[in-house]
Amino acid sequence: MVMVVRRSVLAVLSVVIVVLAVPAMVADQAVAAPLSSSNDVAAAIASTPSGHGYWIATAQGNVLTYGDAASFGTLTGAALNGPVVAMAASPDGEGYWLTAADGGVFAFGDAGFHGSMGGRHLNAPVVGMAVTYDGGGYWLTAADGGVFVFGDAIYSGSLVGAIPQGYGRVTGIAPFPDNQHYVLTTAGGYLPVFGFTGGSWPSPWPQSSPLNGPMIAITNWGDSTNVGYWTAGSDGGVFTFGIAPFYGSMGNAHPNAPIVAMTATPSHHGYWLIGRDGGVFAFGDAPFLGSAA
Repeated sequence: MVMVVRRSVLAVLSVVIVVLAVPAMVADQAVAAPLSSSNDVAAAIASTPSGHGYWIATAQGNVLTYGDAASFGTLTGAALNGPVVAMAASPDGEGYWLTAADGGVFAFGDAGFHGSMGGRHLNAPVVGMAVTYDGGGYWLTAADGGVFVFGDAIYSGSLVGAIPQGYGRVTGIAPFPDNQHYVLTTAGGYLPVFGFTGGSWPSPWPQSSPLNGPMIAITNWGDSTNVGYWTAGSDGGVFTFGIAPFYGSMGNAHPNAPIVAMTATPSHHGYWLIGRDGGVFAFGDAPFLGSAA
């Protein structure tokens, strides 16, 4: 499989801190105030099933809604010991999960709580979350490549002790459209796929072409037959692997804050990037519906 890449990079890697977890909380309605008016920062973004809305999750657990995204609660005012680092929406868009760096999982709306790593010893902070196709489970991944499964998510392997030298720590996880397969990304662009035997997969980012900054997020484009995925750099660069098309990036536009997350539209013909300051950047068929900057 030939790797096709569009790149633009220049970055700052953010550090995650450990937090305490509780199963599920429902709090007040989201407040769409600019993040610049608070000490909070954006941490994640998730699309609604229609592609006509999105949620922004902040490090303090606030959830902001745009377009047809509905609020099902936040962690505002909760006594967290550290930041929320990831978010995922339920398949029908009637709920969502937040994940904290200690592995705590917080479920809202019809998103089921299937367990967490909160209160357990971790060798590295959790950095990402992916939900199974039917919403009945989820994977968490940690910076050392550890993978933790809950509900109907199937464990297919991890990167603990197996990250090639020079590729950095794990920064994200993306699911395939089933309950078994997933792909991880590292800051240096190593992209191992788990759950398949055989097959041809896109090559990792070549170390002969050094990045100016880390890859911080991954979004899966296809399946085991049509393989492709996007990664985003913290400068806003978008990298395409396999047959995933390129719709644009912020790599040469110098966003005001590092990019922290990425999500695709349900059609997979577009994607959003979000900056640490809450700025949202839309590409392809992804509509711009507002930002928290």
